[in-house]
Amino acid sequence: MKDLGKINSKQVYGLWRNLSVCIVAVTATLVFSKILPYYLSPVVALLIAAALYMYIYNEKLSVSKSCILPPISILYSIVIYAFFTIILNLMHIWGLFEMPHEFIFFTDPFIPALILNPISCIVISLVWLEHRKLSMCIECKSGLSMGIHRGANGILNNEVHIQIKNFIIMSGVLSLAVWAYYQFAYINVNINGRDDYIFTWLTVIGAALDWIYFSWRYYNLYLDLKEHDELISPSELRDMTSKTYIRYYVICGNYMYLTPHAKEPGIEHNEVWDTPFFTKQNMNDVFGVDVKKTVEEMTGVDNGELRFFFGRKSPVDNKHSLLRYFYFLDGDISDYPELSANGEWVPFDKVIYLYSNFPQKMAELALYDITRLATIVLTAKIFDEEGYRKSRIKSYNPSFNLPEVRRSNLDFQDDKWIQVSLFNSDTPMFKLKKWWRQKTQNTRKKTR
Repeated sequence: MKDLGKINSKQVYGLWRNLSVCIVAVTATLVFSKILPYYLSPVVALLIAAALYMYIYNEKLSVSKSCILPPISILYSIVIYAFFTIILNLMHIWGLFEMPHEFIFFTDPFIPALILNPISCIVISLVWLEHRKLSMCIECKSGLSMGIHRGANGILNNEVHIQIKNFIIMSGVLSLAVWAYYQFAYINVNINGRDDYIFTWLTVIGAALDWIYFSWRYYNLYLDLKEHDELISPSELRDMTSKTYIRYYVICGNYMYLTPHAKEPGIEHNEVWDTPFFTKQNMNDVFGVDVKKTVEEMTGVDNGELRFFFGRKSPVDNKHSLLRYFYFLDGDISDYPELSANGEWVPFDKVIYLYSNFPQKMAELALYDITRLATIVLTAKIFDEEGYRKSRIKSYNPSFNLPEVRRSNLDFQDDKWIQVSLFNSDTPMFKLKKWWRQKTQNTRKKTR
C-alpha cells in the first residue's frame, strides 16, 4: 500500500505557489500604497484581496487540492487591514478622536506598514488557533482524504503548518521593528531615505528573503522525495493503472483480529498493530461477490457476514481507491483459534486503550478508521441529526462495543455524523451560527 502514501509532484509545486502568491499579495499591498496616492490604499488592498479570493476559488476547484489555509490567512489579513484603515479615517473625519497623520490616508505621510504588519500578525495567529473550525479543515476531518498523514503525505500537512507559523513570526518581528523605529527614531517632519527603508522596504526585503528560503526548501524537498521514490510525476499518473485497495476488519463478538507485526509505509524498523487482511486489485470497481470470496480465502472462514464500512478515492491521483469492510464471525473466538493470516484476537477494550494512550503503536489507517467508527457511533448516541443533545445531561459519556456495531444500521460512508460531531449544540452560539449557515446555504442555492 505504499502507493497510497506517495505525493503528486504538483502538490509540492502547490506549496511553493501558494506561498509565493501570499508574499506577492502582501508586498503588492505595501508597494502600490507607496506608489499610488495614499487615499487609494484601501482600494488597492481590496482589489488585491479580490484577486487573491479568485485564486483561492480556482485552487479549490483544481485537481491538485493543495491546502489553501496560508492564502486564506493572508486574504483575511488584507481585508481586515483595508476596513480597519477606513474605519480609523472615518472616526478621524467625524472628530471622534485625533489620529497621527501616519494613520490617515488623506494626509502625507501615510504609513500602511504600521497597520498592516500588526493586523497580519493578529489575524494569522487567530486563524491558526481556530483553523480546525474552518469549513475547509472540517472537510478534511470529514474523511475526504485517504487518512494517510504519516510518511511522505505527512510532509504536506507539516509544511502548511510551517508556512503559517512563519507568517506569524515574520509579521510579528516586522511589527516590532517598524513600531520600535516609529516610537524611538522617527521624526515627524518628512519621510527621509532611512524612514522609507524601515517603513516600506524592510517588509519587502524580508518577504523576498522569505521567498528565497522557501524556494530553496521546496526544491530540496522535491529532490529528497524523488530520491526516496515517494513522488509521482504527472506522466506517471497518466500511465498509472487504477487500483483498488481493500482492508478487512475481522470481528468475532467483542474481539478484533489484528497483528502486532504490521509494517507502516514510509516508516522503517517499526512494527505496529493493524489488520493483516488487505488486498489490491487493478480495477476501479470491485463486486461484492469478489470481496466476499477474497476475505473467505484470506481468513479460511466462509460463514462470516461481510458488511461495507466506508471507502475513499485518493486525492493525489483520483485513481487509487481504498475500501474498508467488516467481516463478522458468529460464535466465540474459541471457534476460530487460528485464522490463515498471522495475528491474534484482541479485545476491543485493548484496541481502544492502544488507540487512546499509545496511538504510535497502531497503523495510521487503523487509527483513522477507528476514529471514524467511534466518532459516528458516539455522536449518533449523544446528538440527533440537527446537532441537539438527546439528553440534557452534558456529562453523559457513552461507550460502545463491536456487537453494537454489527447490530447498528448507521451508514459509515455518510459524513453526516462527522459534521454533527464538529458542529453541535455544545458549540458556543450554536443556534445563531446554525441560523446563519442555513441562511447562507439558501442564498447560494438561489444564486445557482
